[in-house]
Amino acid sequence: MSDSYIHENSLLISLVLAGDVLIFNALYWSIWQWWGYTVAAGLVHQTMLTGTIIYLLCTSHSGVLLFKRTVSNYKIIVRVARNIMFYAVISTFLFYMARSFVILPIRLMMPFWVALFICVTTYRLFLRQIVIRFRVSGHNAHNVVLVGSYDNMVTIYKMMRDVSLGYRVKGYFDDKPNKRLDDGGCTYLGRPDEVIDWLKNHKEIHELYCCLPSDRSELLVQIIHYSMNNFVRYFSVPNVSNYAHHRMHFNMLGPVPYLSLYREPLSYIENRILKRLFDIVFSALFLVTLFPIVFVIVAIITKLTMPGPIFFLQRRNGINGKEFSCLKFRSMKVNAEADTLQATKNDPRKTRWGNIMRKTNIDELPQFINVFLGQMSVVGPRPHMVNQNIEYSKLIDNYMVRHFVKPGITGWSQVTGFRGETRELSQMQERVEHDIWYIEHWSLSLDIFIILKTIKNVVVGDKNAY
Repeated sequence: MSDSYIHENSLLISLVLAGDVLIFNALYWSIWQWWGYTVAAGLVHQTMLTGTIIYLLCTSHSGVLLFKRTVSNYKIIVRVARNIMFYAVISTFLFYMARSFVILPIRLMMPFWVALFICVTTYRLFLRQIVIRFRVSGHNAHNVVLVGSYDNMVTIYKMMRDVSLGYRVKGYFDDKPNKRLDDGGCTYLGRPDEVIDWLKNHKEIHELYCCLPSDRSELLVQIIHYSMNNFVRYFSVPNVSNYAHHRMHFNMLGPVPYLSLYREPLSYIENRILKRLFDIVFSALFLVTLFPIVFVIVAIITKLTMPGPIFFLQRRNGINGKEFSCLKFRSMKVNAEADTLQATKNDPRKTRWGNIMRKTNIDELPQFINVFLGQMSVVGPRPHMVNQNIEYSKLIDNYMVRHFVKPGITGWSQVTGFRGETRELSQMQERVEHDIWYIEHWSLSLDIFIILKTIKNVVVGDKNAY
Protein backbone atom coordinates (compact mmCIF):
# COMPACT_ATOMS: atom_id res chain seq x y z
CA MET A 1 0.00 0.00 0.00
CA SER A 2 1.25 3.50 -0.85
CA ASP A 3 1.48 5.99 2.00
CA SER A 4 1.20 8.98 -0.33
CA TYR A 5 -2.23 9.97 0.94
CA ILE A 6 -0.90 10.03 4.51
CA HIS A 7 1.97 12.27 3.50
CA GLU A 8 -0.44 14.54 1.61
CA ASN A 9 -2.62 14.94 4.71
CA SER A 10 0.46 15.78 6.80
CA LEU A 11 1.57 18.27 4.16
CA LEU A 12 -1.89 19.86 4.16
CA ILE A 13 -1.89 20.23 7.95
CA SER A 14 1.54 21.87 7.78
CA LEU A 15 0.31 24.19 5.02
CA VAL A 16 -2.74 25.19 7.08
CA LEU A 17 -0.66 25.95 10.17
CA ALA A 18 1.94 27.85 8.15
CA GLY A 19 -0.79 29.98 6.61
CA ASP A 20 -2.31 30.59 10.03
CA VAL A 21 1.06 31.76 11.36
CA LEU A 22 1.58 34.14 8.43
CA ILE A 23 -1.91 35.60 8.89
CA PHE A 24 -1.39 35.90 12.66
CA ASN A 25 1.91 37.77 12.39
CA ALA A 26 0.83 39.94 9.46
CA LEU A 27 -2.25 41.12 11.36
CA TYR A 28 -0.35 41.70 14.60
CA TRP A 29 2.41 43.69 12.91
CA SER A 30 -0.08 45.64 10.78
CA ILE A 31 -2.00 46.78 13.84
CA TRP A 32 1.18 48.01 15.50
CA GLN A 33 2.14 49.93 12.36
CA TRP A 34 -1.36 51.21 11.63
CA TRP A 35 -1.81 52.73 15.06
CA GLY A 36 1.70 54.18 15.07
CA TYR A 37 2.95 52.76 18.35
CA THR A 38 6.63 53.44 18.90
CA VAL A 39 8.01 50.37 20.65
CA ALA A 40 11.37 48.70 20.19
CA ALA A 41 11.09 46.27 17.27
CA GLY A 42 12.87 43.58 19.29
CA LEU A 43 10.18 43.62 21.97
CA VAL A 44 7.41 43.43 19.37
CA HIS A 45 9.14 40.51 17.64
CA GLN A 46 9.56 38.74 20.98
CA THR A 47 5.86 39.15 21.71
CA MET A 48 4.89 37.98 18.22
CA LEU A 49 7.10 34.90 18.49
CA THR A 50 5.66 33.97 21.88
CA GLY A 51 2.12 34.62 20.64
CA THR A 52 2.79 32.42 17.61
CA ILE A 53 3.93 29.56 19.83
CA ILE A 54 0.84 29.90 22.03
CA TYR A 55 -1.41 29.98 18.96
CA LEU A 56 0.22 26.88 17.48
CA LEU A 57 -0.21 25.04 20.77
CA CYS A 58 -3.90 25.98 20.81
CA THR A 59 -4.57 24.98 17.21
CA SER A 60 -2.21 22.12 16.35
CA HIS A 61 -3.84 19.57 18.70
CA SER A 62 -6.86 18.42 16.66
CA GLY A 63 -7.26 22.03 15.52
CA VAL A 64 -7.08 21.30 11.78
CA LEU A 65 -10.08 19.54 10.27
CA LEU A 66 -10.30 20.44 6.61
CA PHE A 67 -8.28 17.42 5.40
CA LYS A 68 -10.87 15.03 6.87
CA ARG A 69 -13.14 13.41 4.34
CA THR A 70 -16.57 14.29 5.74
CA VAL A 71 -15.94 17.52 7.66
CA SER A 72 -18.43 20.36 7.08
CA ASN A 73 -17.70 24.06 6.66
CA TYR A 74 -19.58 24.68 9.91
CA LYS A 75 -17.19 22.45 11.85
CA ILE A 76 -14.19 24.24 10.35
CA ILE A 77 -15.60 27.62 11.40
CA VAL A 78 -16.39 26.40 14.93
CA ARG A 79 -12.93 24.89 15.32
CA VAL A 80 -11.26 28.15 14.27
CA ALA A 81 -13.41 30.06 16.77
CA ARG A 82 -12.46 27.60 19.53
CA ASN A 83 -8.76 27.84 18.74
CA ILE A 84 -8.79 31.64 18.79
CA MET A 85 -10.82 31.74 22.00
CA PHE A 86 -8.26 29.49 23.72
CA TYR A 87 -5.42 31.61 22.36
CA ALA A 88 -7.08 34.84 23.53
CA VAL A 89 -7.57 33.60 27.09
CA ILE A 90 -4.14 31.98 27.50
CA SER A 91 -2.09 34.72 25.79
CA THR A 92 -3.84 37.56 27.62
CA PHE A 93 -3.24 35.89 30.97
CA LEU A 94 0.42 35.07 30.27
CA PHE A 95 1.27 38.46 28.75
CA TYR A 96 -0.23 40.36 31.65
CA MET A 97 1.51 38.13 34.16
CA ALA A 98 4.91 38.55 32.48
CA ARG A 99 6.29 42.09 32.38
CA SER A 100 8.82 41.39 29.63
CA PHE A 101 6.23 41.43 26.81
CA VAL A 102 4.74 44.29 24.85
CA ILE A 103 1.07 43.63 24.17
CA LEU A 104 -1.65 45.39 22.24
CA PRO A 105 -3.83 47.78 24.23
CA ILE A 106 -7.09 46.29 25.44
CA ARG A 107 -9.10 48.34 22.94
CA LEU A 108 -7.18 46.75 20.06
CA MET A 109 -7.22 43.13 21.24
CA MET A 110 -10.83 42.46 20.30
CA PRO A 111 -10.48 43.82 16.73
CA PHE A 112 -7.31 41.73 16.36
CA TRP A 113 -9.10 38.55 17.48
CA VAL A 114 -12.08 39.24 15.21
CA ALA A 115 -9.83 40.00 12.23
CA LEU A 116 -7.81 36.85 12.98
CA PHE A 117 -11.00 34.76 13.06
CA ILE A 118 -12.27 36.19 9.75
CA CYS A 119 -8.94 35.83 7.93
CA VAL A 120 -8.10 32.33 9.22
CA THR A 121 -11.64 31.09 8.52
CA THR A 122 -11.57 32.48 4.99
CA TYR A 123 -8.14 30.94 4.39
CA ARG A 124 -9.17 27.50 5.66
CA LEU A 125 -12.46 27.43 3.75
CA PHE A 126 -10.59 28.41 0.59
CA LEU A 127 -8.10 25.58 1.16
CA ARG A 128 -10.99 23.21 1.81
CA GLN A 129 -12.40 23.96 -1.65
CA ILE A 130 -9.00 23.30 -3.18
CA VAL A 131 -8.81 19.96 -1.33
CA ILE A 132 -12.27 18.99 -2.61
CA ARG A 133 -11.33 19.84 -6.20
CA PHE A 134 -8.06 17.94 -5.75
CA ARG A 135 -9.92 14.81 -4.63
CA VAL A 136 -12.58 15.12 -7.34
CA SER A 137 -9.76 15.05 -9.89
CA GLY A 138 -8.70 11.65 -8.51
CA HIS A 139 -5.76 12.62 -6.30
CA ASN A 140 -5.31 11.67 -2.63
CA ALA A 141 -7.87 8.87 -3.11
CA HIS A 142 -8.41 6.03 -0.64
CA ASN A 143 -8.79 2.65 -2.35
CA VAL A 144 -11.39 0.68 -0.42
CA VAL A 145 -12.88 -2.82 -0.30
CA LEU A 146 -16.01 -3.83 1.60
CA VAL A 147 -16.57 -7.15 3.35
CA GLY A 148 -20.23 -7.97 3.99
CA SER A 149 -23.25 -6.14 2.57
CA TYR A 150 -25.63 -5.43 5.44
CA ASP A 151 -27.66 -2.21 5.53
CA ASN A 152 -24.88 -0.14 7.11
CA MET A 153 -22.40 -1.24 4.46
CA VAL A 154 -24.81 -0.27 1.69
CA THR A 155 -25.15 3.16 3.32
CA ILE A 156 -21.37 3.53 3.57
CA TYR A 157 -21.00 2.67 -0.10
CA LYS A 158 -23.60 5.26 -1.11
CA MET A 159 -21.68 7.90 0.85
CA MET A 160 -18.35 6.87 -0.65
CA ARG A 161 -19.75 7.37 -4.14
CA ASP A 162 -19.50 11.12 -3.50
CA VAL A 163 -16.29 11.83 -5.43
CA SER A 164 -15.53 14.91 -3.30
CA LEU A 165 -14.79 12.58 -0.36
CA GLY A 166 -11.96 10.94 -2.28
CA TYR A 167 -12.87 7.24 -1.99
CA ARG A 168 -12.53 4.60 -4.70
CA VAL A 169 -14.52 1.49 -3.83
CA LYS A 170 -12.93 -1.43 -5.68
CA GLY A 171 -15.73 -3.84 -4.80
CA TYR A 172 -17.22 -5.99 -2.07
CA PHE A 173 -17.08 -9.52 -0.67
CA ASP A 174 -20.09 -11.44 0.61
CA ASP A 175 -21.49 -14.96 0.56
CA LYS A 176 -23.54 -14.03 -2.50
CA PRO A 177 -24.06 -10.91 -4.64
CA ASN A 178 -26.25 -8.15 -3.23
CA LYS A 179 -28.43 -6.37 -5.79
CA ARG A 180 -28.42 -3.15 -3.77
CA LEU A 181 -24.64 -2.90 -4.28
CA ASP A 182 -24.48 -4.33 -7.78
CA ASP A 183 -27.12 -1.87 -8.99
CA GLY A 184 -24.93 0.95 -7.75
CA GLY A 185 -21.92 -0.23 -9.73
CA CYS A 186 -19.99 -1.88 -6.90
CA THR A 187 -18.21 -4.99 -8.19
CA TYR A 188 -18.78 -8.35 -6.50
CA LEU A 189 -15.29 -9.74 -5.74
CA GLY A 190 -16.12 -13.08 -4.12
CA ARG A 191 -16.85 -14.75 -0.77
CA PRO A 192 -15.39 -13.44 2.53
CA ASP A 193 -12.96 -16.38 2.77
CA GLU A 194 -11.36 -15.12 -0.47
CA VAL A 195 -10.52 -11.67 0.92
CA ILE A 196 -6.92 -12.38 1.97
CA ASP A 197 -5.96 -14.04 -1.31
CA TRP A 198 -7.45 -11.11 -3.23
CA LEU A 199 -5.59 -8.54 -1.07
CA LYS A 200 -2.28 -10.31 -1.70
CA ASN A 201 -2.71 -9.53 -5.40
CA HIS A 202 -3.95 -5.95 -4.89
CA LYS A 203 -1.39 -4.03 -2.86
CA GLU A 204 -2.99 -0.68 -3.77
CA ILE A 205 -5.80 -1.11 -1.18
CA HIS A 206 -5.71 1.43 1.67
CA GLU A 207 -8.78 0.57 3.73
CA LEU A 208 -11.03 -2.41 4.42
CA TYR A 209 -14.51 -2.06 5.95
CA CYS A 210 -15.99 -5.22 7.44
CA CYS A 211 -19.46 -5.97 8.81
CA LEU A 212 -19.30 -9.76 9.18
CA PRO A 213 -21.16 -11.10 12.25
CA SER A 214 -19.22 -12.19 15.35
CA ASP A 215 -20.07 -15.86 14.77
CA ARG A 216 -17.45 -15.75 12.00
CA SER A 217 -14.77 -14.67 14.43
CA GLU A 218 -12.15 -17.08 13.12
CA LEU A 219 -12.28 -15.53 9.65
CA LEU A 220 -12.48 -12.03 11.12
CA VAL A 221 -9.27 -12.57 13.10
CA GLN A 222 -7.46 -13.75 9.97
CA ILE A 223 -8.57 -10.68 7.99
CA ILE A 224 -7.62 -8.35 10.84
CA HIS A 225 -4.16 -9.89 11.24
CA TYR A 226 -3.48 -9.72 7.51
CA SER A 227 -4.62 -6.08 7.36
CA MET A 228 -2.47 -5.04 10.32
CA ASN A 229 0.63 -6.68 8.85
CA ASN A 230 0.16 -5.37 5.32
CA PHE A 231 -0.59 -1.66 5.81
CA VAL A 232 -4.33 -1.99 5.21
CA ARG A 233 -6.43 0.02 7.66
CA TYR A 234 -9.18 -2.20 9.05
CA PHE A 235 -12.55 -0.74 10.10
CA SER A 236 -15.32 -2.72 11.78
CA VAL A 237 -18.86 -1.69 10.83
CA PRO A 238 -21.42 -2.77 13.48
CA ASN A 239 -24.65 -4.10 12.02
CA VAL A 240 -27.07 -2.13 14.17
CA SER A 241 -29.33 -0.48 11.59
CA ASN A 242 -31.73 -3.42 11.63
CA TYR A 243 -32.87 -2.60 15.16
CA ALA A 244 -31.66 0.96 15.81
CA HIS A 245 -32.59 3.26 12.94
CA HIS A 246 -30.41 6.04 14.23
CA ARG A 247 -26.89 7.34 14.00
CA MET A 248 -24.62 5.52 16.47
CA HIS A 249 -21.57 6.84 18.31
CA PHE A 250 -18.52 4.90 19.45
CA ASN A 251 -17.44 5.14 23.10
CA MET A 252 -15.02 3.41 25.44
CA LEU A 253 -15.54 2.40 29.07
CA GLY A 254 -12.06 1.38 30.12
CA PRO A 255 -11.02 -1.31 27.62
CA VAL A 256 -14.60 -2.07 26.57
CA PRO A 257 -16.09 -0.40 23.44
CA TYR A 258 -19.79 0.39 23.26
CA LEU A 259 -22.17 2.32 21.01
CA SER A 260 -24.53 5.11 22.02
CA LEU A 261 -27.53 6.50 20.15
CA TYR A 262 -26.55 10.13 20.69
CA ARG A 263 -23.36 12.11 20.88
CA GLU A 264 -23.72 14.31 23.97
CA PRO A 265 -20.92 16.82 24.57
CA LEU A 266 -22.69 17.88 27.76
CA SER A 267 -22.36 14.37 29.18
CA TYR A 268 -18.76 15.35 29.98
CA ILE A 269 -18.46 17.09 33.33
CA GLU A 270 -15.95 19.66 32.07
CA ASN A 271 -18.45 20.83 29.43
CA ARG A 272 -21.27 20.98 31.97
CA ILE A 273 -19.08 23.07 34.29
CA LEU A 274 -18.15 25.41 31.42
CA LYS A 275 -21.78 25.87 30.40
CA ARG A 276 -22.90 26.38 34.00
CA LEU A 277 -20.19 28.98 34.65
CA PHE A 278 -21.25 30.82 31.50
CA ASP A 279 -24.90 30.70 32.63
CA ILE A 280 -24.07 32.03 36.10
CA VAL A 281 -21.92 34.89 34.82
CA PHE A 282 -24.28 35.83 31.98
CA SER A 283 -27.46 35.70 34.08
CA ALA A 284 -25.87 37.44 37.07
CA LEU A 285 -24.62 40.33 34.94
CA PHE A 286 -28.04 40.75 33.37
CA LEU A 287 -29.93 40.50 36.67
CA VAL A 288 -27.83 43.19 38.41
CA THR A 289 -27.69 45.61 35.47
CA LEU A 290 -30.53 45.67 32.95
CA PHE A 291 -33.18 43.55 34.65
CA PRO A 292 -34.06 46.03 37.47
CA ILE A 293 -34.68 48.75 34.87
CA VAL A 294 -36.78 46.43 32.71
CA PHE A 295 -38.72 45.22 35.75
CA VAL A 296 -39.68 48.75 36.85
CA ILE A 297 -40.87 49.68 33.34
CA VAL A 298 -42.80 46.42 32.87
CA ALA A 299 -44.36 46.63 36.34
CA ILE A 300 -45.65 50.18 35.79
CA ILE A 301 -47.11 49.52 32.33
CA THR A 302 -48.60 46.16 33.36
CA LYS A 303 -50.35 47.65 36.38
CA LEU A 304 -51.72 50.48 34.22
CA THR A 305 -52.98 48.25 31.40
CA MET A 306 -54.30 45.07 33.00
CA PRO A 307 -55.29 43.87 36.47
CA GLY A 308 -53.48 40.99 38.11
CA PRO A 309 -49.93 39.97 39.02
CA ILE A 310 -46.81 41.13 37.14
CA PHE A 311 -45.25 37.67 36.96
CA PHE A 312 -46.74 34.50 35.53
CA LEU A 313 -45.55 31.11 36.80
CA GLN A 314 -46.10 28.00 34.73
CA ARG A 315 -45.10 24.41 35.48
CA ARG A 316 -42.81 23.09 32.79
CA ASN A 317 -40.50 20.11 32.34
CA GLY A 318 -36.76 20.65 32.68
CA ILE A 319 -33.74 18.40 32.48
CA ASN A 320 -34.62 14.69 32.71
CA GLY A 321 -38.31 15.66 32.79
CA LYS A 322 -38.10 17.29 36.25
CA GLU A 323 -40.83 19.91 36.72
CA PHE A 324 -40.06 23.50 37.71
CA SER A 325 -41.87 26.83 37.81
CA CYS A 326 -40.95 28.83 34.71
CA LEU A 327 -41.04 32.60 35.28
CA LYS A 328 -42.45 35.09 32.77
CA PHE A 329 -43.80 38.61 32.71
CA ARG A 330 -47.55 38.17 32.31
CA SER A 331 -48.62 39.02 28.77
CA MET A 332 -52.23 37.76 28.93
CA LYS A 333 -55.33 38.49 30.89
CA VAL A 334 -55.79 36.18 33.85
CA ASN A 335 -57.53 33.09 32.40
CA ALA A 336 -58.26 29.47 33.28
CA GLU A 337 -56.50 28.07 30.18
CA ALA A 338 -53.09 29.65 30.79
CA ASP A 339 -51.50 26.31 31.75
CA THR A 340 -53.09 24.19 29.03
CA LEU A 341 -53.68 26.24 25.85
CA GLN A 342 -50.78 27.43 23.68
CA ALA A 343 -50.81 31.08 22.59
CA THR A 344 -51.93 31.71 18.99
CA LYS A 345 -51.28 34.59 16.60
CA ASN A 346 -54.53 36.48 17.27
CA ASP A 347 -55.15 35.10 20.74
CA PRO A 348 -57.89 37.22 22.44
CA ARG A 349 -56.28 36.56 25.83
CA LYS A 350 -53.29 38.76 24.95
CA THR A 351 -53.29 42.47 25.66
CA ARG A 352 -51.73 45.13 23.45
CA TRP A 353 -48.86 45.52 25.93
CA GLY A 354 -48.59 41.74 26.13
CA ASN A 355 -48.21 41.59 22.36
CA ILE A 356 -45.32 44.04 22.50
CA MET A 357 -43.60 42.03 25.20
CA ARG A 358 -43.97 38.77 23.32
CA LYS A 359 -42.71 40.21 20.02
CA THR A 360 -39.62 41.65 21.72
CA ASN A 361 -39.07 38.66 24.05
CA ILE A 362 -39.37 40.92 27.09
CA ASP A 363 -41.84 38.49 28.66
CA GLU A 364 -39.08 35.81 28.78
CA LEU A 365 -36.51 37.93 30.65
CA PRO A 366 -37.50 36.77 34.19
CA GLN A 367 -36.27 33.32 33.16
CA PHE A 368 -32.74 34.60 33.82
CA ILE A 369 -33.73 33.97 37.45
CA ASN A 370 -34.43 30.34 36.50
CA VAL A 371 -31.01 30.25 34.84
CA PHE A 372 -29.25 31.64 37.90
CA LEU A 373 -31.02 29.07 40.09
CA GLY A 374 -29.85 26.26 37.82
CA GLN A 375 -33.29 25.25 36.53
CA MET A 376 -32.63 26.54 33.02
CA SER A 377 -29.74 27.54 30.77
CA VAL A 378 -29.36 30.66 28.65
CA VAL A 379 -29.37 28.42 25.56
CA GLY A 380 -31.17 25.09 25.21
CA PRO A 381 -34.43 23.54 23.98
CA ARG A 382 -37.38 25.70 25.02
CA PRO A 383 -39.34 24.16 27.93
CA HIS A 384 -42.87 23.11 27.04
CA MET A 385 -45.96 22.93 29.21
CA VAL A 386 -46.35 19.66 31.11
CA ASN A 387 -49.52 18.68 29.25
CA GLN A 388 -47.80 19.38 25.92
CA ASN A 389 -44.97 16.99 26.78
CA ILE A 390 -47.42 14.27 27.73
CA GLU A 391 -49.29 14.71 24.45
CA TYR A 392 -46.32 15.02 22.08
CA SER A 393 -44.31 12.23 23.69
CA LYS A 394 -47.02 9.83 22.49
CA LEU A 395 -47.02 11.24 18.94
CA ILE A 396 -43.35 12.00 18.14
CA ASP A 397 -40.49 9.52 18.32
CA ASN A 398 -37.50 10.68 20.38
CA TYR A 399 -39.50 13.66 21.69
CA MET A 400 -38.25 13.27 25.26
CA VAL A 401 -34.59 13.30 24.14
CA ARG A 402 -34.79 17.10 24.20
CA HIS A 403 -34.93 16.83 28.00
CA PHE A 404 -31.43 15.36 28.21
CA VAL A 405 -30.17 18.93 28.79
CA LYS A 406 -31.49 21.96 30.65
CA PRO A 407 -34.12 23.98 28.79
CA GLY A 408 -33.11 27.41 27.55
CA ILE A 409 -34.40 30.96 27.25
CA THR A 410 -33.49 30.72 23.58
CA GLY A 411 -32.38 27.80 21.46
CA TRP A 412 -31.30 26.49 18.09
CA SER A 413 -34.90 25.82 17.05
CA GLN A 414 -35.93 29.36 17.93
CA VAL A 415 -33.24 31.03 15.78
CA THR A 416 -33.77 28.71 12.80
CA GLY A 417 -37.47 29.38 12.27
CA PHE A 418 -39.22 27.00 14.67
CA ARG A 419 -40.31 29.40 17.35
CA GLY A 420 -43.86 29.98 18.53
CA GLU A 421 -47.12 28.21 17.78
CA THR A 422 -47.08 24.69 16.37
CA ARG A 423 -50.30 24.30 14.40
CA GLU A 424 -49.27 21.02 12.78
CA LEU A 425 -47.52 17.96 14.17
CA SER A 426 -44.78 18.26 11.53
CA GLN A 427 -43.80 21.66 12.97
CA MET A 428 -43.18 20.14 16.38
CA GLN A 429 -41.30 17.23 14.79
CA GLU A 430 -38.94 19.67 13.07
CA ARG A 431 -38.47 21.59 16.32
CA VAL A 432 -37.56 18.37 18.12
CA GLU A 433 -35.08 17.45 15.35
CA HIS A 434 -33.39 20.84 15.72
CA ASP A 435 -33.30 20.50 19.51
CA ILE A 436 -31.63 17.09 19.23
CA TRP A 437 -29.15 18.50 16.71
CA TYR A 438 -28.23 21.16 19.27
CA ILE A 439 -27.73 18.54 21.99
CA GLU A 440 -25.41 16.52 19.74
CA HIS A 441 -23.42 19.54 18.51
CA TRP A 442 -23.22 21.67 21.65
CA SER A 443 -20.26 23.97 22.08
CA LEU A 444 -19.78 27.27 23.90
CA SER A 445 -19.21 28.99 20.56
CA LEU A 446 -22.54 27.61 19.30
CA ASP A 447 -24.28 29.02 22.40
CA ILE A 448 -22.73 32.44 21.76
CA PHE A 449 -23.80 32.29 18.11
CA ILE A 450 -27.40 31.48 19.14
CA ILE A 451 -27.42 34.37 21.63
CA LEU A 452 -26.18 36.81 18.96
CA LYS A 453 -28.72 35.44 16.48
CA THR A 454 -31.48 35.89 19.08
CA ILE A 455 -30.47 39.52 19.67
CA LYS A 456 -30.54 40.10 15.92
CA ASN A 457 -34.03 38.58 15.66
CA VAL A 458 -35.25 40.85 18.48
CA VAL A 459 -33.90 43.93 16.71
CA VAL A 460 -34.99 42.96 13.19
CA GLY A 461 -38.18 41.21 14.23
CA ASP A 462 -39.36 37.59 14.13
CA LYS A 463 -42.58 36.74 12.26
CA ASN A 464 -43.10 33.76 14.61
CA ALA A 465 -42.96 35.93 17.74
CA TYR A 466 -46.51 36.31 19.05
